[in-house]
Amino acid sequence: MTNAVGRKLGEGACAEVFEWEDGSKIVKLAKPNINAAELEREWNHCRSAWECGLPVPETFGLVTVEGRQGIVFERIYGESILSRFINKTIGPSKQEDRSVLVEDYLGARITARLLYQIHTKSVNLSSQRAKFRNDIGRATILTKLEIETLIAHLDQLPVKEQLCHGDPNPGNILLRDHEALIIDWNDASTGNPEADLAEYIILIQYAVIPPYLPAELKAYLDTIRESTIQIFLEEYEELSGIGYAEIEPWIAPVAARKLSADATSESERVLLVDEIRKRMRNK
Repeated sequence: MTNAVGRKLGEGACAEVFEWEDGSKIVKLAKPNINAAELEREWNHCRSAWECGLPVPETFGLVTVEGRQGIVFERIYGESILSRFINKTIGPSKQEDRSVLVEDYLGARITARLLYQIHTKSVNLSSQRAKFRNDIGRATILTKLEIETLIAHLDQLPVKEQLCHGDPNPGNILLRDHEALIIDWNDASTGNPEADLAEYIILIQYAVIPPYLPAELKAYLDTIRESTIQIFLEEYEELSGIGYAEIEPWIAPVAARKLSADATSESERVLLVDEIRKRMRNK
């Protein structure tokens, strides 16, 4: 790495994050499964969100470091909702009164408010629906008939043209003082807010805790999945008027889209396929 790159701060399925220059910025360097076009698209999405006045880190441009493509961002000093939840559940700041964790530490209301703020914007990004068709078509775990049925169902859903984030998971929402910011705009698109909401519901319902984390965390998460989803739905509906009846038709196609994502584990894929097939039988 060059002198501009500092210590490693984190890693995901598609990138590594390092300090950049004087430490006031970070650089997100793509892994081999991400090409230059995909990284440029993410940079464009982040810049568009910033220009809309949304609470996102400022972007400073694209760079190449020892052959790796990257994006330079403003560094946000804070913790993610996911990190806060883990720390308050099993970490040094473990909260003994678990009754307050649902509202305070899993961030369902914060997430709903952020998504509503995003969904009030209209930006000319790539088509959410076209991306979903492509992702569903690559879900090789499904049969050809299942894929065709899901795409036909998707095509029957109402069309909207609002800004959507695409991956509103608790690890992508950072808390800085009394402010929440949302990062990782790779999957952003123009489309239906209901898809973002379905994404969050599926994530909370079926997220699999990595084996390196204590079983205590999984046990506690299992007790609050449904109540967290309910808090999220109530908050978003109060803000927007959109409720579960409008979101439900999106759950199967969004679940199918996730089957081809690099970040989806095999155990999650099994759960998602079961959910998809159950919903298709009930149609």
